[in-house]
Amino acid sequence: MKNVAIICGGDSGEFEISVKSAQVVKQNLDPEKYNSKIIVVSKKGWYGLLKDGTRVDVDKNDFSISVGGHRTKFDVAFNAVHGEPGENGPLSGYLELMGIPCTSSPLTTCALTFHKDFCKRLVASYGVKVAPSVLINEGEKYDADEIIKQLGLPLFVKPTCNGSSVGVSKVKTAEDLAPAIYTARAAGRQIMCEKFVDGREFGCGAMEFKGKMMVFPLTEICSKNEFFDYEAKYTAGKCEEVTPAQVDEDTEIEIKATTAMLYEKLECKGFVRMDYIVSDEGVFFIEANIVPGMSEASIIPKQAQCFGVSLSRLFEMAIENVL
Repeated sequence: MKNVAIICGGDSGEFEISVKSAQVVKQNLDPEKYNSKIIVVSKKGWYGLLKDGTRVDVDKNDFSISVGGHRTKFDVAFNAVHGEPGENGPLSGYLELMGIPCTSSPLTTCALTFHKDFCKRLVASYGVKVAPSVLINEGEKYDADEIIKQLGLPLFVKPTCNGSSVGVSKVKTAEDLAPAIYTARAAGRQIMCEKFVDGREFGCGAMEFKGKMMVFPLTEICSKNEFFDYEAKYTAGKCEEVTPAQVDEDTEIEIKATTAMLYEKLECKGFVRMDYIVSDEGVFFIEANIVPGMSEASIIPKQAQCFGVSLSRLFEMAIENVL
């Protein structure tokens, strides 16, 4: 029996969502195969969360916990941390130092894909369409008129490093730009203004398993809000996610082929989701989700089930990949 640390929590607005993801993973792992423990990490402390709600401190020297005099050292880590430090690299780096295999991508991939501007620039270098954008560093002055002239209206303002659309605004008028930048800066030090691409939004999951690439059926994301924001993602009835998506064959092939190519080029590991906008001008890459949602209602599990892979099997495959 392997000891599995299901790591969750983090230091972003996705803390509670991450803990729920970890609970779903634990519920779906075979207890006869895996001795799994939920490990919560944040700047406030690292602890094991036991069944009765008791918290047990994690020994960071070897990433272990002690319960009733018994010390548990982990054979593998299942990364369920949405946002920092699980999606942006530090957690992966720590686990690499400890010699503990992890189900998600390595440090470099996490750091690169979590930074939306860096990721878009690299993706564009492989010939994939991305929306034009303007980067604004912390404390840097900006020219609102020039940004609007360059990108047009409406446009999006977002932190370069954040998840679940936290701090993201859709700007329709020049007067809305400054408040949107203020909101984004509250969620991240560096922000970007991005041209609005009018079209349909799709998510494509992929996973390499034992050397073979698996690309899941597409999901069309139909938000009832202005865009796929935090409320639409986590409020029942605010978004319709259609799997498999009703889309023409050429577009489906292009999205799946692009996802498989980027998975390899970005050196991803485990299951990931790439998001796209399909407009009259073609297929535009939005972002890569290295630690996507893991509940039964989340996009990747739905795609996997449509592909014939159950939630428990999906999580088991992620663990088998790294053991």
